[in-house]
Amino acid sequence: MTREQIFEFFRRLAEANPEPETELASGNTYQLLVAVVLSAQATDAGVNKATRALFQEVRTPAEMVELGEDGLKAHIRTIGLFNSKAKNVIALSQQLLDLHGGEVPDSLAQLTALPGVGRKTGNVVLNCAFGAETFAVDTHVFRVGNRTGLARSKTPEAVEAKLEKRVPQPFRRHAHHWLILHGRYTCKARLPECWRCPVVDLCAYRPKVLERPGKRPVADATVRARPA
Repeated sequence: MTREQIFEFFRRLAEANPEPETELASGNTYQLLVAVVLSAQATDAGVNKATRALFQEVRTPAEMVELGEDGLKAHIRTIGLFNSKAKNVIALSQQLLDLHGGEVPDSLAQLTALPGVGRKTGNVVLNCAFGAETFAVDTHVFRVGNRTGLARSKTPEAVEAKLEKRVPQPFRRHAHHWLILHGRYTCKARLPECWRCPVVDLCAYRPKVLERPGKRPVADATVRARPA
């Protein structure tokens, strides 16, 4: 995409959803960190279901350590990889107590030093909790970045670097949320719903799906594929 196309891409997504938010439920920064750790290879809906009762009982790292690994497993056993995630959550909670006074740090280096916290998780926490202009690249952002031509690269880190370089103001703070939601609900992995996509004419994806399965093609010229 050209610089002008990238600006228009985010302008349209922002117009449709001016204040996007994470779909992970939490009551404070610590709970957000836990929820993001638990969300690896799991759906936000599944995590929210598992943490509904947990977060009523546990609000701080100290309360999580007191709950213990077995107690945590009882809450999250419906989530994939719950054994290793429980171990990491207890360990990171203890580390928060030991090294950070029970507070979630606001630097990527300190966050990624916590057990079970990778670059994507750290960027999500920095963005959602501290308002940092970070670009957390999950499977949705990676797919949308490559498919649309916004940020084509072979690794999440490289996609993140391209987004960091290319996304303009005033869209930087919410950019990764718009990309996640766009990938989750419109630019889907198996069948991108190009027929209702607000940025389809800006997208470099060649085999656009302009006809909804079982429906007639959309007639509006704005959704016709442009040459890539």
